[in-house]
This record gives sequence, C-alpha cells and structure tokens, in this order.
Amino acid sequence: MARSSSPLAPRISAPDLPTHLEDGERPRRGGDHFQLAWSEWAQTTDASHATFTECALRGVSVDHLDLTGAVLVDVDIAQLRATTITGRGSRLRRVRISGGRIGTLDLGGADVDEVELRGIRIDYLALAGSRVTDLLVSGCTIGTLDLPQATLSRIAFADSRADDVDTRAMRAKDVDLRGLEALSYLDPAALRDATLSARQVEHLAPALAAALGIRVLG
Repeated sequence: MARSSSPLAPRISAPDLPTHLEDGERPRRGGDHFQLAWSEWAQTTDASHATFTECALRGVSVDHLDLTGAVLVDVDIAQLRATTITGRGSRLRRVRISGGRIGTLDLGGADVDEVELRGIRIDYLALAGSRVTDLLVSGCTIGTLDLPQATLSRIAFADSRADDVDTRAMRAKDVDLRGLEALSYLDPAALRDATLSARQVEHLAPALAAALGIRVLG
C-alpha cells in the first residue's frame, strides 16, 4: 500500500506518573530522584547528570537550572518560570512542559523522545545537534528556534510562532511545519522533506529561490 503524502504525526504519550508523589528535597547534582514532586527550587539549581523518573514540577521558578547530562523520564512540568535552563547532552523521554516562560532552553546535543511543549513562551530554544523524535509544540511563542545539525523525526507544530528559525544542516523526516508561523528561515534549502502549507511556501518563495540560485526579476 502506498504511503500517504501527509507526514507521520508524533507519537506522544503523557508522562506515566503514580497517583501520589512524595515532596522532594532540593535536587542535587548526580542525584537519583524517583516519584517526587516539587513546587520550589533554589534560584540557582545544579541538577546536572541527575536522574528524574516519574516526577512533577509545579510552579517552580529559577534563575539558572543546570540539567547538563541529566535524564528525565516520565516528568510533568507545569508553569515553570526560568531565565536559563542548560540541558546539553541530556535525555528526555515522555516529558511534558506546559505553561510558564523560559528565557533560554538549551538542549544542544540532547536526545529528545516523546516530548510535548504546550502554551510556553521561550525566548531562545536551542536543539543544535540534537536527535529529536516525536515532539509536539502546541500554542507556543518562540523567539529564536535553533536547529543546526539537528536530526528531526515525527515533529509537529500547532498554533505556534517563531521569529527566526536556524535550519542549517538540519535533517528532517516527517516534520510538519504547517502550524508554525515563522518570520524567517536561515537556510530554506535545509527544509527538504519538511511539510509546509501553500501559503508558507509563497511567503518563503524569494528565500527559496535565492537558496537555489534562481534569479528573480520583476
């Protein structure tokens, strides 16, 4: 049977959490945190190389959160407010982040699988060099979306917008951009195999022509 021309939708599952979570103490670097919930963290929190499994964050506010090399599995985050989150080289699986505002969310070189972003404002979202599978971005406002050398599979946007999208050397498969209103793409040629609406293609036509070396004269 021939495959439909529509991109495959991301396979998203809600975080698998128990009905009751214990109140967690301050997370620590390299710590193992299991079935815990938090509503408050220190303004500077170092949870690098830590593991969070079946955990929840509710209304946490931080200045700098270090999640470098951390592992998050079945984690639900609601109304997070953070100036900077550093999660380079981290692993996220079945993570949902809803509401709140983040200045910088740096997931460069991360493994991202079954992640849902809903109703968040993110000034700078970096996924450079990351491997992203099954990501849904819904109702989000993003300043800069940084995707150079990222490998993307089964990604969809809904009712979201971004000012600038850096797609240099991006590799895309089943990436649906029809729900993303982007003002500009740094490398339109890297959108190969992504899905756009006819209106989006019309808007990008001059940049696409330039990327392909086509001279357009009025």
